[in-house]
Amino acid sequence: MGLENALPSSGWLTNDGAACWCPCCGVARNRIGIPASGVPAAAFTAEQGRMSVFVIGIDPHKASHTAAVIDSDERLVDEFRVRADRRQRDRLLAWAAPFMPRRWAVEGAAGVGGLLAQQLVAAGEIVVDVPPTLSARVRLLGSGAKDKTDEHDARSAAVVGLRHRDLRTVALEDHRQVLRLLARRHHQLIAGRTRSVCRLHAVLCELIEGGVHRNLSAKQASIALRACRATDPIGQERQRLGAEFLDEVRGHDRALAELHARIVAAVNASNTTVTDVDGVGPIVACYLLGHSGDMRRFPTAGHDARYNATAPIEASSGPRVRHRLNPNGNRQLNHAIHIAALAQISHDTSGRSYYLRKQAEGKSRKEALRALKRRISDALYVRLRADASR
Repeated sequence: MGLENALPSSGWLTNDGAACWCPCCGVARNRIGIPASGVPAAAFTAEQGRMSVFVIGIDPHKASHTAAVIDSDERLVDEFRVRADRRQRDRLLAWAAPFMPRRWAVEGAAGVGGLLAQQLVAAGEIVVDVPPTLSARVRLLGSGAKDKTDEHDARSAAVVGLRHRDLRTVALEDHRQVLRLLARRHHQLIAGRTRSVCRLHAVLCELIEGGVHRNLSAKQASIALRACRATDPIGQERQRLGAEFLDEVRGHDRALAELHARIVAAVNASNTTVTDVDGVGPIVACYLLGHSGDMRRFPTAGHDARYNATAPIEASSGPRVRHRLNPNGNRQLNHAIHIAALAQISHDTSGRSYYLRKQAEGKSRKEALRALKRRISDALYVRLRADASR
């Protein structure tokens, strides 16, 4: 029941090659028994042998969750669908009781499957987070599971949970989740305020010749609106819309002020040392702590830099070795480090000296800024790792 026919049935290393076709497992296996199914890595090494283990894949949804259990040879053992309600964990555990030892592979355990994953971890279960991209890759490689159904998605998540050794193990939520929620709310309020200011700015440009200053504050907008003397119905309606947008901006300002106090209290409660880095205040620290998660999963500063996108990605071809800007990674972390870098440049800090030295070496301003961001990322990594080990 594995990824059968994902590889050609003939001509696949037939002359004493490193792999052979194993019909009982449905995947191509090499001489030491490690599958070559297209999944990035094997969860079980040759030393572990034929250890019997069950992996239960979960395809979570708002109204229901679909589970599929496979054995160590990727054979489908059973499937189960449970309604998403207060008894979902108990029903899943009762169904999974015969499958021992077991572990759970929840697709999107940091998203829609987060609640179920936390409930399973709280019950003492081992749960890993399966990225949807990996389960989609497995589904497409398997000839018998190409259709997009909940059952196939759950089985694909189970295959990834069985074969991939680098999946994130889900842990119980702690204070970092509080900071993550606050950072998300701050991002939402900033985005909402920006939309309201843009709409207010557009209305004022239709009311006032030459418009208003680009960096528009609520006080400036209020003065500009009071100065307008619209006499026709169109102008009066524009003025009323401007007043409504101004109320939205003031509402966001009040919410941001209240949220800032909560963020300061949460950052202080975390007893972090990242605020010792120049340019890192309570807001930036909230983003860093909330979105970094458990820093122990990053063995080196380079791994962390790849995650926060301060490390460039290689784009070499032939003899030409080159790197380019990394557009991936966690953009919230990258933005927080960017703010810290701008703060260092604008003040007399060691970061500003480093930035100017890079420019003197011939780098452009953007290249020097990227180098500074990577240096800040390394400094933050040291402090976050030290905080995690306390």
